[in-house]
Amino acid sequence: MFAKLPGPEAALLLTTYDFTHVNKLFCFNLVTLAAEKGQEQPFASYVSLTSYLLQHAHLSQRVSHYATLNLMAFRLLVEDPVLCKRICSDESKTPVRLCRQRSPYLPLVKGERVMATAVLDTVVDGISHNLRRRLDVGLYTLLVGIMLRITSYLSRSRTRLTYHWADFFRALLHLVRFLTTYAADLKDLPQIELLLDHVVNLVALSLSTGEAFLPSPAAYDDLFYKVVEAGDVLVKFKETYGLGSRGSNSIGTLISVSAHYKEMLKTGAGKDAKARGAILTSVEVADVIKQGYETLSIQAKEGLDTWERYREADERTLLKKVARVAVADGRGLVGGSR
Repeated sequence: MFAKLPGPEAALLLTTYDFTHVNKLFCFNLVTLAAEKGQEQPFASYVSLTSYLLQHAHLSQRVSHYATLNLMAFRLLVEDPVLCKRICSDESKTPVRLCRQRSPYLPLVKGERVMATAVLDTVVDGISHNLRRRLDVGLYTLLVGIMLRITSYLSRSRTRLTYHWADFFRALLHLVRFLTTYAADLKDLPQIELLLDHVVNLVALSLSTGEAFLPSPAAYDDLFYKVVEAGDVLVKFKETYGLGSRGSNSIGTLISVSAHYKEMLKTGAGKDAKARGAILTSVEVADVIKQGYETLSIQAKEGLDTWERYREADERTLLKKVARVAVADGRGLVGGSR
Protein backbone atom coordinates (compact mmCIF):
# COMPACT_ATOMS: atom_id res chain seq x y z
CA MET A 1 0.00 0.00 0.00
CA PHE A 2 2.67 2.51 1.04
CA ALA A 3 4.66 1.84 -2.16
CA LYS A 4 1.82 3.41 -4.18
CA LEU A 5 1.79 6.56 -2.08
CA PRO A 6 1.79 9.50 -2.47
CA GLY A 7 -0.95 9.77 -5.10
CA PRO A 8 -0.41 11.42 -8.48
CA GLU A 9 -1.32 14.78 -6.91
CA ALA A 10 2.27 14.77 -5.63
CA ALA A 11 3.26 16.20 -9.02
CA LEU A 12 2.32 19.57 -7.50
CA LEU A 13 5.41 19.31 -5.29
CA LEU A 14 7.57 20.14 -8.31
CA THR A 15 5.64 23.40 -8.72
CA THR A 16 6.04 24.10 -4.99
CA TYR A 17 9.80 23.65 -5.32
CA ASP A 18 9.92 25.91 -8.40
CA PHE A 19 8.09 28.72 -6.59
CA THR A 20 10.31 28.28 -3.52
CA HIS A 21 13.38 28.61 -5.74
CA VAL A 22 12.38 31.76 -7.63
CA ASN A 23 9.78 33.62 -5.58
CA LYS A 24 10.68 35.11 -2.19
CA LEU A 25 7.12 36.32 -1.60
CA PHE A 26 5.85 32.76 -2.05
CA CYS A 27 8.45 31.54 0.47
CA PHE A 28 7.43 34.20 2.98
CA ASN A 29 3.75 33.33 2.62
CA LEU A 30 4.43 29.60 2.86
CA VAL A 31 6.22 30.05 6.17
CA THR A 32 4.04 32.77 7.72
CA LEU A 33 0.49 32.18 6.42
CA ALA A 34 -1.84 31.36 9.30
CA ALA A 35 -4.09 28.32 9.32
CA GLU A 36 -7.66 28.71 8.16
CA LYS A 37 -10.37 27.65 10.58
CA GLY A 38 -10.28 23.91 11.08
CA GLN A 39 -7.23 23.51 8.80
CA GLU A 40 -3.49 23.03 9.26
CA GLN A 41 -1.09 25.87 8.71
CA PRO A 42 0.24 25.44 5.11
CA PHE A 43 3.89 24.98 6.09
CA ALA A 44 2.89 22.53 8.83
CA SER A 45 1.10 20.44 6.16
CA TYR A 46 4.20 20.59 3.96
CA VAL A 47 6.47 19.45 6.80
CA SER A 48 3.98 16.70 7.70
CA LEU A 49 3.92 15.36 4.13
CA THR A 50 7.72 15.46 3.95
CA SER A 51 7.97 13.38 7.12
CA TYR A 52 5.75 10.71 5.54
CA LEU A 53 7.81 10.74 2.33
CA LEU A 54 11.07 10.37 4.24
CA GLN A 55 9.88 7.45 6.37
CA HIS A 56 8.93 5.57 3.19
CA ALA A 57 11.64 6.82 0.81
CA HIS A 58 13.22 3.35 0.82
CA LEU A 59 10.19 1.84 -0.92
CA SER A 60 10.72 3.32 -4.39
CA GLN A 61 12.76 5.82 -6.39
CA ARG A 62 9.56 7.80 -6.95
CA VAL A 63 9.00 8.39 -3.22
CA SER A 64 12.71 9.10 -2.74
CA HIS A 65 12.70 11.69 -5.54
CA TYR A 66 9.72 13.55 -4.05
CA ALA A 67 11.29 13.44 -0.56
CA THR A 68 14.53 14.89 -1.94
CA LEU A 69 12.61 17.59 -3.82
CA ASN A 70 10.92 18.74 -0.60
CA LEU A 71 14.24 18.74 1.22
CA MET A 72 15.68 21.04 -1.44
CA ALA A 73 12.79 23.41 -0.71
CA PHE A 74 13.57 23.14 3.02
CA ARG A 75 17.17 24.02 2.27
CA LEU A 76 16.15 27.11 0.30
CA LEU A 77 13.92 28.28 3.16
CA VAL A 78 16.48 27.85 5.96
CA GLU A 79 19.21 29.51 3.88
CA ASP A 80 17.17 32.73 3.96
CA PRO A 81 18.07 34.42 7.28
CA VAL A 82 14.70 36.18 7.59
CA LEU A 83 12.73 32.98 7.05
CA CYS A 84 15.07 30.92 9.23
CA LYS A 85 14.61 33.44 12.04
CA ARG A 86 10.84 33.07 11.70
CA ILE A 87 11.00 29.26 11.63
CA CYS A 88 13.16 29.25 14.78
CA SER A 89 11.07 31.77 16.72
CA ASP A 90 8.05 31.37 18.98
CA GLU A 91 6.02 33.23 16.33
CA SER A 92 6.08 30.08 14.22
CA LYS A 93 4.47 27.86 16.88
CA THR A 94 1.76 25.62 15.46
CA PRO A 95 0.64 21.98 15.78
CA VAL A 96 2.41 19.65 13.34
CA ARG A 97 1.46 16.02 12.66
CA LEU A 98 4.57 13.99 11.88
CA CYS A 99 4.73 10.43 10.58
CA ARG A 100 5.19 7.81 13.31
CA GLN A 101 4.84 4.59 11.29
CA ARG A 102 8.37 3.24 11.76
CA SER A 103 10.63 2.87 14.78
CA PRO A 104 12.79 4.26 16.26
CA TYR A 105 10.31 6.91 17.35
CA LEU A 106 11.22 10.42 18.39
CA PRO A 107 9.41 11.84 21.45
CA LEU A 108 5.78 12.65 20.71
CA VAL A 109 5.10 16.40 20.89
CA LYS A 110 1.46 17.33 21.42
CA GLY A 111 0.11 20.81 20.86
CA GLU A 112 1.94 23.75 19.34
CA ARG A 113 5.68 23.70 18.75
CA VAL A 114 8.32 25.95 17.17
CA MET A 115 8.39 25.04 13.49
CA ALA A 116 12.17 24.50 13.48
CA THR A 117 11.73 21.60 15.93
CA ALA A 118 9.30 19.90 13.54
CA VAL A 119 11.72 20.39 10.64
CA LEU A 120 14.55 18.94 12.75
CA ASP A 121 12.38 15.95 13.73
CA THR A 122 11.65 15.35 10.05
CA VAL A 123 15.30 15.30 9.00
CA VAL A 124 16.47 13.35 12.07
CA ASP A 125 13.83 10.72 11.27
CA GLY A 126 15.03 10.76 7.67
CA ILE A 127 18.54 9.88 8.87
CA SER A 128 17.30 7.05 11.06
CA HIS A 129 14.98 5.42 8.53
CA ASN A 130 16.99 5.38 5.29
CA LEU A 131 20.29 3.74 6.26
CA ARG A 132 21.33 1.05 3.81
CA ARG A 133 24.55 -0.11 2.19
CA ARG A 134 23.60 1.49 -1.11
CA LEU A 135 23.28 4.81 0.70
CA ASP A 136 21.53 7.69 -1.05
CA VAL A 137 24.39 10.12 -0.48
CA GLY A 138 22.52 13.06 -2.03
CA LEU A 139 19.57 12.55 0.30
CA TYR A 140 21.80 12.30 3.39
CA THR A 141 23.84 15.34 2.39
CA LEU A 142 20.61 17.32 2.22
CA LEU A 143 19.40 15.98 5.58
CA VAL A 144 22.62 16.78 7.43
CA GLY A 145 23.00 20.05 5.50
CA ILE A 146 19.61 21.27 6.74
CA MET A 147 20.60 20.35 10.31
CA LEU A 148 23.86 22.26 9.84
CA ARG A 149 22.13 25.38 8.50
CA ILE A 150 19.58 25.53 11.31
CA THR A 151 22.26 24.90 13.94
CA SER A 152 24.46 27.58 12.37
CA TYR A 153 21.65 30.12 12.58
CA LEU A 154 20.89 29.21 16.20
CA SER A 155 24.58 29.49 17.08
CA ARG A 156 25.14 32.85 15.38
CA SER A 157 21.94 34.37 16.76
CA ARG A 158 22.42 32.78 20.19
CA THR A 159 18.89 31.41 20.05
CA ARG A 160 18.28 28.72 22.66
CA LEU A 161 15.91 26.18 21.16
CA THR A 162 14.01 23.82 23.44
CA TYR A 163 14.29 20.50 21.65
CA HIS A 164 15.21 16.87 22.32
CA TRP A 165 18.82 17.46 21.30
CA ALA A 166 19.91 14.10 22.72
CA ASP A 167 18.06 12.39 19.84
CA PHE A 168 19.58 14.84 17.34
CA PHE A 169 23.16 13.99 18.37
CA ARG A 170 22.37 10.30 18.83
CA ALA A 171 21.23 10.13 15.19
CA LEU A 172 24.37 11.92 13.98
CA LEU A 173 26.75 9.65 15.88
CA HIS A 174 24.78 6.58 14.84
CA LEU A 175 25.33 7.73 11.26
CA VAL A 176 29.08 7.93 11.99
CA ARG A 177 28.99 4.34 13.27
CA PHE A 178 27.10 3.20 10.18
CA LEU A 179 29.52 4.96 7.82
CA THR A 180 32.45 3.37 9.65
CA THR A 181 30.97 -0.15 9.75
CA TYR A 182 30.06 -0.24 6.04
CA ALA A 183 32.94 1.83 4.72
CA ALA A 184 33.86 -0.84 2.15
CA ASP A 185 30.47 -0.29 0.47
CA LEU A 186 30.34 3.47 0.93
CA LYS A 187 33.78 5.07 0.62
CA ASP A 188 33.80 5.19 -3.19
CA LEU A 189 30.28 6.59 -3.61
CA PRO A 190 30.07 9.96 -5.44
CA GLN A 191 30.00 13.01 -3.13
CA ILE A 192 30.59 10.91 0.00
CA GLU A 193 33.34 13.29 1.13
CA LEU A 194 30.90 16.21 1.32
CA LEU A 195 28.58 14.15 3.52
CA LEU A 196 31.47 13.15 5.81
CA ASP A 197 32.55 16.78 6.18
CA HIS A 198 28.99 17.90 6.95
CA VAL A 199 28.58 15.30 9.70
CA VAL A 200 31.95 15.99 11.34
CA ASN A 201 31.64 19.77 11.14
CA LEU A 202 28.10 19.77 12.55
CA VAL A 203 29.23 17.86 15.64
CA ALA A 204 32.33 20.07 15.97
CA LEU A 205 30.21 23.23 15.65
CA SER A 206 27.90 21.94 18.37
CA LEU A 207 30.82 21.18 20.69
CA SER A 208 32.37 24.62 20.20
CA THR A 209 29.19 26.75 20.30
CA GLY A 210 26.61 24.56 22.03
CA GLU A 211 26.39 26.90 25.02
CA ALA A 212 24.84 29.47 22.67
CA PHE A 213 21.89 27.41 21.44
CA LEU A 214 21.38 24.36 23.67
CA PRO A 215 18.62 24.99 26.22
CA SER A 216 20.49 23.86 29.35
CA PRO A 217 23.92 22.87 30.71
CA ALA A 218 22.62 19.28 30.94
CA ALA A 219 22.02 19.20 27.17
CA TYR A 220 25.58 20.44 26.59
CA ASP A 221 26.99 17.85 29.00
CA ASP A 222 25.06 15.12 27.21
CA LEU A 223 26.66 16.06 23.88
CA PHE A 224 30.15 15.71 25.38
CA TYR A 225 29.15 12.41 26.98
CA LYS A 226 28.06 11.06 23.59
CA VAL A 227 31.29 12.18 21.89
CA VAL A 228 33.43 10.61 24.61
CA GLU A 229 31.40 7.41 24.34
CA ALA A 230 31.99 7.34 20.57
CA GLY A 231 35.72 8.06 20.88
CA ASP A 232 37.01 4.72 19.51
CA VAL A 233 34.55 4.84 16.61
CA LEU A 234 35.64 8.38 15.75
CA VAL A 235 39.30 7.32 15.57
CA LYS A 236 38.41 4.44 13.25
CA PHE A 237 36.15 6.75 11.23
CA LYS A 238 39.04 9.16 10.72
CA GLU A 239 41.45 6.42 9.66
CA THR A 240 38.99 4.61 7.39
CA TYR A 241 38.13 7.68 5.31
CA GLY A 242 41.47 9.49 5.59
CA LEU A 243 39.80 12.51 7.16
CA GLY A 244 43.00 13.73 8.77
CA SER A 245 44.54 14.45 5.38
CA ARG A 246 41.76 16.86 4.37
CA GLY A 247 41.47 20.37 5.77
CA SER A 248 37.75 20.59 5.03
CA ASN A 249 36.63 18.98 8.28
CA SER A 250 37.29 19.17 12.04
CA ILE A 251 37.65 15.50 12.91
CA GLY A 252 40.66 16.44 15.06
CA THR A 253 38.38 18.51 17.30
CA LEU A 254 36.10 15.56 18.00
CA ILE A 255 38.97 13.18 18.74
CA SER A 256 40.84 15.67 20.93
CA VAL A 257 37.70 16.26 23.05
CA SER A 258 37.21 12.52 23.47
CA ALA A 259 40.91 11.98 24.30
CA HIS A 260 40.88 14.84 26.83
CA TYR A 261 38.10 13.24 28.84
CA LYS A 262 39.38 9.70 28.50
CA GLU A 263 42.67 10.87 30.01
CA MET A 264 40.79 12.53 32.86
CA LEU A 265 38.83 9.35 33.49
CA LYS A 266 42.08 7.35 33.64
CA THR A 267 44.04 9.71 35.86
CA GLY A 268 41.33 11.26 38.02
CA ALA A 269 37.92 9.78 38.72
CA GLY A 270 38.96 6.54 37.08
CA LYS A 271 41.63 5.98 39.72
CA ASP A 272 39.11 6.56 42.48
CA ALA A 273 36.76 4.04 40.90
CA LYS A 274 39.52 1.44 40.58
CA ALA A 275 40.45 1.97 44.22
CA ARG A 276 36.87 1.14 45.12
CA GLY A 277 36.90 -1.80 42.70
CA ALA A 278 34.01 -0.23 40.81
CA ILE A 279 33.15 0.82 37.27
CA LEU A 280 32.32 4.48 36.75
CA THR A 281 28.59 5.17 36.66
CA SER A 282 27.06 7.48 34.06
CA VAL A 283 26.54 10.07 36.81
CA GLU A 284 30.24 9.96 37.72
CA VAL A 285 31.23 10.32 34.06
CA ALA A 286 28.89 13.32 33.77
CA ASP A 287 30.60 14.89 36.80
CA VAL A 288 34.01 14.39 35.14
CA ILE A 289 32.71 16.06 31.98
CA LYS A 290 31.67 19.13 33.98
CA GLN A 291 35.07 19.27 35.69
CA GLY A 292 36.83 18.92 32.36
CA TYR A 293 35.50 22.18 30.92
CA GLU A 294 38.09 24.07 32.98
CA THR A 295 41.05 22.40 31.24
CA LEU A 296 39.45 21.75 27.84
CA SER A 297 40.54 23.84 24.87
CA ILE A 298 38.47 23.26 21.73
CA GLN A 299 40.52 24.13 18.67
CA ALA A 300 37.73 24.13 16.13
CA LYS A 301 38.28 24.91 12.47
CA GLU A 302 37.16 28.40 11.46
CA GLY A 303 34.03 28.76 9.39
CA LEU A 304 32.14 25.78 10.79
CA ASP A 305 28.96 27.85 10.77
CA THR A 306 29.29 28.73 7.06
CA TRP A 307 27.95 26.78 4.11
CA GLU A 308 27.54 27.08 0.36
CA ARG A 309 24.27 28.50 -0.88
CA TYR A 310 21.98 26.33 -2.98
CA ARG A 311 22.70 26.29 -6.72
CA GLU A 312 20.10 24.61 -8.89
CA ALA A 313 22.72 23.78 -11.52
CA ASP A 314 24.30 21.33 -9.05
CA GLU A 315 21.02 19.38 -8.88
CA ARG A 316 20.15 19.39 -12.58
CA THR A 317 20.43 15.62 -13.05
CA LEU A 318 18.19 14.87 -10.09
CA LEU A 319 15.66 17.53 -11.08
CA LYS A 320 15.34 15.96 -14.55
CA LYS A 321 14.50 12.63 -12.90
CA VAL A 322 11.95 14.30 -10.63
CA ALA A 323 10.43 16.11 -13.60
CA ARG A 324 9.92 12.79 -15.42
CA VAL A 325 8.18 11.35 -12.36
CA ALA A 326 6.00 14.46 -11.99
CA VAL A 327 5.05 14.43 -15.69
CA ALA A 328 4.05 10.76 -15.46
CA ASP A 329 1.95 11.53 -12.36
CA GLY A 330 0.43 14.56 -14.06
CA ARG A 331 -0.59 12.49 -17.07
CA GLY A 332 -2.14 9.89 -14.81
CA LEU A 333 -4.02 12.61 -12.93
CA VAL A 334 -5.36 14.20 -16.12
CA GLY A 335 -6.18 10.83 -17.69
CA GLY A 336 -8.00 9.69 -14.56
CA SER A 337 -10.17 12.82 -14.50
CA ARG A 338 -11.56 12.27 -18.00
